[in-house]
Amino acid sequence: MYMPPHSKLRLDPRDEYNHVPEAVSNYNESAYFNAFDSARGIGAWMRLGNRPHEGHAELSCCVYLPDGRVGFMHQRPKIEHNEALDAGGMRFEVVEPFRHLRVHYEGELLLMDDPHAMADPSSAFKRYPKRPASIALDFRGVSPMHGGEIVALDGSPIVLDPEHAVYRGHIEQNMAVTGHIAVDGLRFDIAGHGYRDKSWGPRHWHSFYWYKWLPVTFGDDFGALLSIKGRKGQPNHVSGNVLRDGRYEPVVDGRIETDYDAQHYPRAFTAQVRTAERSYTLTGKVGALVPLRHRRVAGGAGDYTRITEGITEYRCEGRSALGMSEYCDLMVDGVPISVREESAR
Repeated sequence: MYMPPHSKLRLDPRDEYNHVPEAVSNYNESAYFNAFDSARGIGAWMRLGNRPHEGHAELSCCVYLPDGRVGFMHQRPKIEHNEALDAGGMRFEVVEPFRHLRVHYEGELLLMDDPHAMADPSSAFKRYPKRPASIALDFRGVSPMHGGEIVALDGSPIVLDPEHAVYRGHIEQNMAVTGHIAVDGLRFDIAGHGYRDKSWGPRHWHSFYWYKWLPVTFGDDFGALLSIKGRKGQPNHVSGNVLRDGRYEPVVDGRIETDYDAQHYPRAFTAQVRTAERSYTLTGKVGALVPLRHRRVAGGAGDYTRITEGITEYRCEGRSALGMSEYCDLMVDGVPISVREESAR
């Protein structure tokens, strides 16, 4: 999390619940959960973001099946308030703040044998069938909560530029997961691990320049998050934590070397992660990958942000687990801005 000068984090269990929206048109309150059962080879992620002043939510649901197919849905169900994250058949429930949450989805997923088809969503939704899906997952924290609301040193709210902000507050946590995922008549009982976050405040998706987000939970006792954000004309911002035996080791430095395919989709990476106590090498092999895009309301024809969401086989210190790798880039002439910057070095 990037901290502006003269600020601090305030971590409050009440932030698990929805806030009174700020008087900015692009106010966003969203939560994200991912879940993986490495033994069964299945994974999923779900996100629901309320945009109450725009009158809709952003719903995304993605399931990575063991046979390589991907079920995906994105829609913008109408909402009239910001009292809960509950829209379009998806519902997030807080059972106990910072400890226990539940996720439900009853709806349809586009079932694809080529998830790269989502690079052209209009074509993909015409090409592939929609199939019924049911998800019910129980998430329990295996780590402390990390993050909070960015406030001034005296605890007062900070002033944000809504045109460039991406959040006012952000919290995240390593999780254990149980429950089930059912798609098109196939049901999988889940007993694994995952990761979750929540954020609130003004957000435009194109406010991101680029970032690489690598969250993985190997077990109740070990997990990692490395986040590297690019900032135009400034040094990259590196953050994250390594979960080890119930406590976090904050990341003090990190770098990622990525192998891309011809479409600049990540295929594999090696991340060097350093905490004050030790160094780690985290490797990832990316499997099924879904490319998503967010276009600006105004801008050129090629002006958009791309986010790739890939199920990833992680390895670190002799352990392996499935997790997510998420790369977000402003695209310039079809090339991710992070790739352009790396090539220019």
